Amino acid sequence: MDKYVINGGRKLYGTLEISGAKNAAVAIIPAVLMVNGRCRLENLPQISDTDKLLQILTLMGAKVDFISPGTVDVDCSDVYLSDKIFPLTRQIRASYYLIGSMLGRFGKARTTMPGGCNFGVRPIDQHVKGMKALGVSVNIARGLIDAEAGNGLRGAHIYLDKVSVGATINVMIAAVMAKGRTVIENVAREPHIVDLANFLNSMGADIRGAGTDVIKVRGVESLHGGTYSLIPDQIEAGTYMAAVAGAGGSVRINNVIPRHLECISAKLREMGVEVEEYGDAITVRREGPLERVNVKTQPYPGFPTDMQPQITTVLCMAQGTSIVTEGVWDNRYKYVNELRKMGAEIQVSGKTAIIEGGRRLTGAPVAACDLRAGAAMVVAGLCAEGTTVVEDVVFIERGYEDMVGKLRSLGADIIAVSEPDPRMEFASRPRLIG
Repeated sequence: MDKYVINGGRKLYGTLEISGAKNAAVAIIPAVLMVNGRCRLENLPQISDTDKLLQILTLMGAKVDFISPGTVDVDCSDVYLSDKIFPLTRQIRASYYLIGSMLGRFGKARTTMPGGCNFGVRPIDQHVKGMKALGVSVNIARGLIDAEAGNGLRGAHIYLDKVSVGATINVMIAAVMAKGRTVIENVAREPHIVDLANFLNSMGADIRGAGTDVIKVRGVESLHGGTYSLIPDQIEAGTYMAAVAGAGGSVRINNVIPRHLECISAKLREMGVEVEEYGDAITVRREGPLERVNVKTQPYPGFPTDMQPQITTVLCMAQGTSIVTEGVWDNRYKYVNELRKMGAEIQVSGKTAIIEGGRRLTGAPVAACDLRAGAAMVVAGLCAEGTTVVEDVVFIERGYEDMVGKLRSLGADIIAVSEPDPRMEFASRPRLIG
């Protein structure tokens, strides 16, 4: 029952370091399952999703050694399938990447439907389509996914019906161990897909075209161990950029790839925020008023859907009417009701939100509906007058490493508070029967 207490109205100043990419980590850790030998992963974000994935590998017989903060050794030489992983796989969205890696390692897979944040349906039809093309039979029943390549994985030509990050990753992982050549068209192009391909190639895979519309994979017999450092987190960096834009101030953000942030930087500049780029850092500065803009989320290199709640929150402070259109998910505006508690004027119709800006938010008790919505509540609390209490921060800690500590280093008045769960207290009480 942890929560964050924020006293808003302070501008942010200083320097912070961005952690490794959460979306890369949750794809690369399952892919380690296919590697014979030791893998050392560096710049790994210390978040609950990566912890759970490493626990899953441990339950499957992997040896996991934490070398230092952000560095872990994983040896999957003696792994095996196990139903013990199900309670954990039900808690995270990235659990479906185990389908591709299990098939590559064992020729069969058994896991659960994905969990994680609830902001729209998560169909895996494109995952299944890709797996079937690779010679896999798939059965989904009672929340479990059973898949098997009875005659082995075989290369195929696959066209995804829609651009899907998850399907692109899952099919690419499975194709690494398929016999022959696999061509996957209409794929997603996000930076973490490129990072996954680079990781697999460094372990002996043969993947070409990641970052374009077509990925070509020539299957290999096995993957060997090695060392790999993950890219910085594009969305973590974007979230702190939004925080500075909303609260004001000047912050240098280190350990970033500015090219990955161009779509975010462009919108902030349009709003009147100064963004200066360096080799592996950016400075974000905002002193004057914010201007209205229109935003539409799209697959990379468009504006990321994972930044939609944060930019919507900042637009509450902008002068005039802004329009945000969600182009990826069907239902990602649940957090709007929380912003309304703080005085935001937002109208939602389908995939479109109309924000009447120019009003100062006021502190209130709010909840994190999901990972990025939770980050948006923190941004709102930093911008608001008075005290904001953000509950259900377990969602935030799925994807942000030490958010409280990083914000405090910039001068924010934010603390994490732990309270006992009253449901557990009730459950522990003796009950009278009869």
